[in-house]
Amino acid sequence: MWRLIPIIQRHGLKFWGGMFFICLGRVFEAVMPLFVRQAINGIQAGHWNLLEPVLGILALAAVRYVSVAYGRQLVRLVGVTVAYDLREKLYWHFELQGPRFFARFPTGDLMARAINDLNLVRQLISIGSRTLIVLGFSGLVAFAFMVFLSPVLTLWLLPVMPFIAGMGFYLSRRIYEQSTLVQEGFSSLSESVQENLNGIRTIQTHAQEDREVARFKRVSGDYADNYFKLMVMNAALNAWMVVFTGIAVTIIMGFGGWQVLQNTMTVGTFIAFMLYLNIAVQPIQQSGQIVSMFQRGSSGAARLFEIFDYAPEIQDAPDAKPVPKIAGDIRISHLSYTYPRRATAKDARADDARAAATGVVALKDVTLEVRAGEMIAILGRVGSGKSTLLRAIVRLLDPPAGSVFIDGHDVRELPMKQVRGEIALVPQDPFLFADELGRNIAFDNPKRPLAEIEAAAEAADLEDTIARFPDKLRTLVGERGVTLSGGQKQRTSLARGLIRDTPVLLLDDCFSSVDTETEEHILSRLKSLRAGRTTMLVSHRVSTARHADRIMVLDDGRVAELGTHADLIAKDGIYAHFAAAQGRREALTHELEREKAEAAK
Repeated sequence: MWRLIPIIQRHGLKFWGGMFFICLGRVFEAVMPLFVRQAINGIQAGHWNLLEPVLGILALAAVRYVSVAYGRQLVRLVGVTVAYDLREKLYWHFELQGPRFFARFPTGDLMARAINDLNLVRQLISIGSRTLIVLGFSGLVAFAFMVFLSPVLTLWLLPVMPFIAGMGFYLSRRIYEQSTLVQEGFSSLSESVQENLNGIRTIQTHAQEDREVARFKRVSGDYADNYFKLMVMNAALNAWMVVFTGIAVTIIMGFGGWQVLQNTMTVGTFIAFMLYLNIAVQPIQQSGQIVSMFQRGSSGAARLFEIFDYAPEIQDAPDAKPVPKIAGDIRISHLSYTYPRRATAKDARADDARAAATGVVALKDVTLEVRAGEMIAILGRVGSGKSTLLRAIVRLLDPPAGSVFIDGHDVRELPMKQVRGEIALVPQDPFLFADELGRNIAFDNPKRPLAEIEAAAEAADLEDTIARFPDKLRTLVGERGVTLSGGQKQRTSLARGLIRDTPVLLLDDCFSSVDTETEEHILSRLKSLRAGRTTMLVSHRVSTARHADRIMVLDDGRVAELGTHADLIAKDGIYAHFAAAQGRREALTHELEREKAEAAK
């Protein structure tokens, strides 16, 4: 909770200015009972001149309204502004994180923190803090006037106070613990929805709708049960506060009424005292709501700061300096990398060192030198570390110091903005945004000329596909490119990489969903487009790799073979076996197609 104070202090003038005007309005409100006392005592004494007290009350009410309305506006504005600042900071924090962070915190959990927890913090600042300060101030002002009117009668409130404090402390701790459970349950609920929506095609394909609905019902039921328990605790706290308030009012009514009957207190003073008592007990009556809001807000703040405290694993070195321009020499020296294990909701707060130690080893002592302008192909079985190697070059994964060099500079000593700006990576799994096709291609610069977008689309062999769309490049592709086929999505992602025209291009198996004829067409264009610039491409196909100047074969994270296509065929190793097996498959495919054609005749 205390960590929110520096954030609020950035807007301290508005916040405390708003509090001042609200409290000033409460002072005007606290003066009103004195006019009521004046009027009643005057009536009791036979004086019927009520103009002065009536005008006084109306004037105070008007001034109070203006002061409180303006103050609330300022405080609420601070709450919205702080929420905006926190939301922007949180989003930036997400953008800077690496794989270890996203292995530890599921996407649904992050969404819950960014929306629900942040909203609780906003309510805490704009409503909770205002209510606490204003009601506390009002209670003190009312208490001061009560002492002024009757010190003895005021003392009769003291016996009730320890019970109020004890019950509030006991239930507030339980409310905080239960609020944390509710927020974690909301994270699980969000994660379940997000996972099901992303995997809806798989669910429908396997006819598992009933099972997934039942699973969601269990998660939703757990969340509802925890929320119900929280509401029971809130209701219990509110009910007890009303009980204690009623006891206090009963005591004052009894003793104060006795004083009136004994003529030691006037009726006007007694009624004014009761009005002040009503103001004084408001904090007690609303303490349940205040405690609940603060405890829920503090649990939300704790979950937000848990994210803020997670330092990005991939950061620029303090002395990182850009080079004039990346030429394209790449040297990999004894590179090893281990992925952290995927965290679950149960162990999301697991220790990072333990997660890394139990992770998956992807690369083992890989060494490779790529000359500027060279095309290198990387082959290997599934899970051999091909994608990991490319991600380490652009620091989407953080390689150990002294293991990856760009133009002789350790990649960890170069600014990430330059590395990722001058080295384009086309990922294996293409991600398209729910936007126009042309905007997806020109994602790095939406203001690119149409001619550049069309040239990149042509280089990726997309021109015929675009021509068949009624809206051409303005065609909306839907979320994750749902309206496109796998091959069309891969070629769109390839066009996105080609349009950047970077000194280094990394292609991570981006032809896997493209037929061999289209692939040959693209590769023939790629050779001429990328002449003189470095290109590294990952593939499972020997037909793709043979276009490269050299071929590296990875096996179980290690470099198994390295050489030209002819050298590796002559070596009769893993690559040669790949080539032979794929050659047999291609021959069998051609034979089946020939038989189908003959049968059709």
